[in-house]
Amino acid sequence: MTIEARLHRANGALTTLSNGRHVWNADVDKATGSDDRAPDPHDLLDSALAACTTLTLEVYIRRRQMAVTDLRVTVDRVEGKDEQGQPFYQMQRRIHIDGDITEAERQRLLEIANKCPIHKLLSGDIRIQSELS
Repeated sequence: MTIEARLHRANGALTTLSNGRHVWNADVDKATGSDDRAPDPHDLLDSALAACTTLTLEVYIRRRQMAVTDLRVTVDRVEGKDEQGQPFYQMQRRIHIDGDITEAERQRLLEIANKCPIHKLLSGDIRIQSELS
């Protein structure tokens, strides 16, 4: 899968992203030098975890025909530096589930959430290779 990002210089830092099937935008806030017309890259990263968690759980809930009436996932982030001065990025994911399910089913859903592909990817070894084309 290829994602292309194209900057629209006449529009601050507004960037159009495409995977060949869908198009969406990213931007930065006014303090950073743009018009804040779309989520910033950190919001997109956090939303990938929230979306993947929700979709992974929904597939599991449907297959098991669980009596879930509402499912919401929120992701908050904290950025800072640790005691050694090293930067960190911490995501706090909260999963809200309503429905007629047991505590054991709720715990199983938490286990399933931790198996979502984006959670596994972000928890693993991410390598980025860059080159000029």
